[in-house]
Amino acid sequence: MGAKGFTGGDDVMENKVNADGYLISKRYSYYVFFLLFLLYMFNYIDRMVVVSIFPFLHNEWGISDTKCGLLVSAAYWAILIFSLPFSVLIDRWSRRKAIGIMAILWSVATALCGATRSFAQLFTARAVIGIGEAGFAPGGTAMISAIFPEEKRAQIMGFWNASIPLGSALGIALGAIIAEHFGWRYAFWAVAIPGLIAGLVFFRIRDYKTVDLSKAVKGDESEDRKKMKMGDIVREFTGTPSLIFTYIAFAGNLFVTTSLMSWLPTYFHRSGDISMSRAGMMTGAVMALAIVGAPLGGYLADRWQRKRGNARLLFSSISSTLTAVIFFIAFAFFSGKLQYMLFLCGGISAVAFVPAAAAVTQDVVHPGLRAISYSLCVVVQHILGSATGPVFVGAISDRYDIGTALTIVPLFSLIAGLFFFAGSLFYMRDLKKVERVEITIED
Repeated sequence: MGAKGFTGGDDVMENKVNADGYLISKRYSYYVFFLLFLLYMFNYIDRMVVVSIFPFLHNEWGISDTKCGLLVSAAYWAILIFSLPFSVLIDRWSRRKAIGIMAILWSVATALCGATRSFAQLFTARAVIGIGEAGFAPGGTAMISAIFPEEKRAQIMGFWNASIPLGSALGIALGAIIAEHFGWRYAFWAVAIPGLIAGLVFFRIRDYKTVDLSKAVKGDESEDRKKMKMGDIVREFTGTPSLIFTYIAFAGNLFVTTSLMSWLPTYFHRSGDISMSRAGMMTGAVMALAIVGAPLGGYLADRWQRKRGNARLLFSSISSTLTAVIFFIAFAFFSGKLQYMLFLCGGISAVAFVPAAAAVTQDVVHPGLRAISYSLCVVVQHILGSATGPVFVGAISDRYDIGTALTIVPLFSLIAGLFFFAGSLFYMRDLKKVERVEITIED
């Protein structure tokens, strides 16, 4: 008999059979978490390594800043196209198998980037990386939400999302160093190997059984349930304002963070007349400080949640606004060491919203739709944020300069803060509507 748990309903907490509140043993839960952390880190290493080779592509292929931005956006456009169908597969089939297959695919595609001979070939390979990565964040988010206690959800999401800045920093720094010393093609080949290995290992973990898409019959005091129809599923999302506002706010912040990850190395290289390897290291340090910001944000949001029910969205609103202020002041009024100190502070605040906002995408939906919920967040954030941000900055840079482009970018975090605040007004009402559904680990 597998371990079982209940989630949602009028009880805000998830009631698990295990005395310590975990769906499976605490030790095994953290083992699964460790593998998911590594995969997310390798995911972003492979995704962001390309930004370190922009100057090399300028010199070898003569491509513009706009085209360099497109190489980043290629992965994000593929993610937004394939995220939703892949998340349906994850929710209705297997998290374990789907994640393993995707990790192998994105790793192989990364290796192929090093063999390309033209912009079109590299763009295509980058798009295939996005196809491989499309369902990972939804699948990983759903697994973490199922196996860890609800009251720790934002905190665990914080630690998991720390892999994003860590992977981004490693990808940017390693890519710059390897490209400068061995050639840009070797940068792709070197970072492809770890993800391939971790993907193969993930096939062996234990998964939870696919959650039945059913809902309680209203007005019936028995335990009868009915199968959810397409209209019921659609209303899970369209009838949940806090979820919609969270999706849009997520996009505003991802517009900022993706733009900065993509263009800070070039900004440092041009404004400071320094080598690309040093620019990559400086950017890596800014991104790496989000390793502090993500767990800290999750911890603070969960602590505040104990006293205020909608704290996860209020915290996201505050941290987003703070990020906008820090980066705008840094780009508009300062340069040199003081500017860089502000960048480091922004590196902490820029991702502090992520764990709490990601937890909300799981809190207010049917447990059988969690991967789909996060995939819809991915689709929105990429259409309005990640896929457009790098190209926007590249286009403004081509017309004016990179500094002007990056000074405009923080405005989108301010907009995100306003949407998070709007979502906080509906969160408690939406939480009360969530279904109680049994979750069982595979035998």
